Amino acid sequence: MDKNKRTTLDITGMTCAACSNRIEKKLNKLDDVKAQVNITTEQATIDDFKGQYRTNDYVNEIQHLGYDVVKDSIDLTISGMTCAACSNRIEKVLNKMDGVVQATVNLTTEQATVTYYRGVVNSDDFISKIQNLGYDAEVKEGQQQYSNKDKQLKKQFHKLIFSIVLSVPLLMTMLVHLFHLPLPSLLMNPWFQFILATPVQFIIGWQFYKGAYKNLKNGSANMDVLVALGTSAAYFYSIYEMFKWLNHSTHMPHLYFETSAVLITLILFGKYLEAKAKTQTTNALGELLSLQAKEARIVKDGIEKMVPIKDVLVGDHIIIKPGEKIPVDGVIIKGITSIDESMLTGESIPVDKNADDKVIGATINQNGSIIMEATQVGNDTALANIIKVVEQAQGSKAPIQRLADQISGYFVPTVVGIALLTFMIWVTVVHVGEFEPALMAAISVLVIACPCSLGLATPTSIMVGTGRAAEKGILFKGGQYVEETQHIDTIVLDKTGTITNGKPVVTDFDGDTRSLQLLASAENASEHPLAKAIVDYAKGKNLELVDTDEFNAMPGHGISATVDHSTILVGNRQLMTKHQIPLNSHIDEKMTQWELDGKTVMLIAIDDIYQGMIAVADTIKDNAIESIQKLHKMNIDVVMLTGDNNNTARAIAQQVGIDHVIANVLPDEKSDNITRLQKEGRQVAMVGDGVNDAPALVTADIGIAMGTGTEVAIEAADITILGGDLSLLSQTINISQLTMRNIRQNLIWAFGYNIAGIPIAALGLLAPWIAGAAMTLSSVSVVTNALRLKRIIK
Repeated sequence: MDKNKRTTLDITGMTCAACSNRIEKKLNKLDDVKAQVNITTEQATIDDFKGQYRTNDYVNEIQHLGYDVVKDSIDLTISGMTCAACSNRIEKVLNKMDGVVQATVNLTTEQATVTYYRGVVNSDDFISKIQNLGYDAEVKEGQQQYSNKDKQLKKQFHKLIFSIVLSVPLLMTMLVHLFHLPLPSLLMNPWFQFILATPVQFIIGWQFYKGAYKNLKNGSANMDVLVALGTSAAYFYSIYEMFKWLNHSTHMPHLYFETSAVLITLILFGKYLEAKAKTQTTNALGELLSLQAKEARIVKDGIEKMVPIKDVLVGDHIIIKPGEKIPVDGVIIKGITSIDESMLTGESIPVDKNADDKVIGATINQNGSIIMEATQVGNDTALANIIKVVEQAQGSKAPIQRLADQISGYFVPTVVGIALLTFMIWVTVVHVGEFEPALMAAISVLVIACPCSLGLATPTSIMVGTGRAAEKGILFKGGQYVEETQHIDTIVLDKTGTITNGKPVVTDFDGDTRSLQLLASAENASEHPLAKAIVDYAKGKNLELVDTDEFNAMPGHGISATVDHSTILVGNRQLMTKHQIPLNSHIDEKMTQWELDGKTVMLIAIDDIYQGMIAVADTIKDNAIESIQKLHKMNIDVVMLTGDNNNTARAIAQQVGIDHVIANVLPDEKSDNITRLQKEGRQVAMVGDGVNDAPALVTADIGIAMGTGTEVAIEAADITILGGDLSLLSQTINISQLTMRNIRQNLIWAFGYNIAGIPIAALGLLAPWIAGAAMTLSSVSVVTNALRLKRIIK
């Protein structure tokens, strides 16, 4: 038998032939392995002649050398899962596949997210593996997921109605037994009951047999096994009694056709309610998808044409008339208008837009026709990224779910064992030799047990919580961040762009016109917000800017530049001291006074001679004071972390009510300060919006990016607040706490229900149909409780 296994990997980080040779040499040291690494294609082809290594073995060797292997991610929709045992089984099998980095399967969303090494496995491999387990799978395609759920729900409803019609006459026979009511003798006829019960058992209930067979065939057991065992026991015992009656007409048969039929109907009813409730948990995503425009009016060669949104390409020119949605992200190339960006920022006041301004897809053009150029389309738009983050959060697992998943894996076999033990005890001890009471007790044990409630306890709450958060402009990147945020006791705020609006203006200038011209010319080469304020100030004085010959930014200190044959230094005291620029007490006194007023002051030196100073102030966000007060009421310590000088920082902090200030912090020192706070035993959330905040966002227990900031900060963060509204910080923590409380309620109910229900059923205190109704109620109640979050998250 040929054991040779060939693996192809895409490698990143190689810069020359020496890199590829190094990797090739390392891989060829493995026993019975022949590897070839191509620097041009950036691929490694590895032949394992004995088939003894897994992809991760090669990846570890490559990563050890400082290179990486390209990963891909894919979302699959899965149908046929009925309980947590199903999703756990699929997840376990996918994670065992060679080349899979991580797979997560969400029972509530009926979705799997698989991260894998490109070239080793693909979507067809995953679909095939899932189908072998007895489920159906396909690559997820946007809104189709939601339309498919509606079709499935309608199909479930029709099956339920059919089952009810056949089961109601059988249910009426219970009334004869319980209340001795006069009913037509036909209802008590064994043949009549058999004719009604058989379609319910084998047509409507076939899904349970099918699911049970596929799970047992793959070495696992789910809720279908319990339902199939319980209903089959009642049905076939009734068949046995019916044959006894045929042979001995004087024998009064003890029929339980109503038990099997009513159980299946009750379980179908519960599944329908559960499915209907679960569709409400995905409403947030459906609403986000509905925000997108369906068509775009593109213009080519002077001809206007309406095209589907999926056909818009980068570079297309699009006409948007008043009242229409912006179809994709882009830049205005002609026209003036106001855009309603409340979808993105939550701010109801329209934003004025001119040529060269960016516009975001799904926002609304209020007035004025504009022509825009598409810059991001399809999955690259802001709305698509928001949807992706929400889907990622709703499909992920919180750490608290692990215990429920572990228990679900052993749940069904344990219940079957308890049912058998119950039957044996009743036959041998409680009612010696009496088969029927033992059978009814065992059936009750089988049907009252509910692994579904355990499996749904966490993901339904996560879905509703993150969906409700998204509606408010808060994007959690995963369930683990929902869980971790509840423990935050310290929030560290960057100043510029977080507490302030990030749009500073010049408030004071002490110097001559020539100094201002050279200063603004030097700052014109910088992208810093303070630089822009100085340039705007100089332009407002009608000064003509001069080209800069040399420019050097010194983070945390200032800039140096050569302008019009003069050397310009602009920055703080440390910069002047370093270049030995003398400062007298009068200069220092004025600078200190401006700083105490909350202004950022920059000293100016031209050709090593002090020429003046300029003060720039950033306006505080309107709701900053109220937002920080809310955090204090939640017993959260608020810290300002800024590169500004101590006087300026403390002036801003005093205005907004922050007691703790860490100032004069260089960009690369921000993460060190976060680490120091963590070593004090604090659970720290860092809030920022700039590139220089990214290391601190990653270091913090929770990184929160303000959505008005840079893409780097948003990418580095665990939570994104769209629009940069500070008041949403307290909302973020509140949503985390409410969601986790809801999850704990669900888990307590799910565990408590099973712990109490199974012994009660084993004692024979519950009729099987009552046990079935209780089982139905348990999973529905978990989903219903999760949906309460929509109301309680204000």
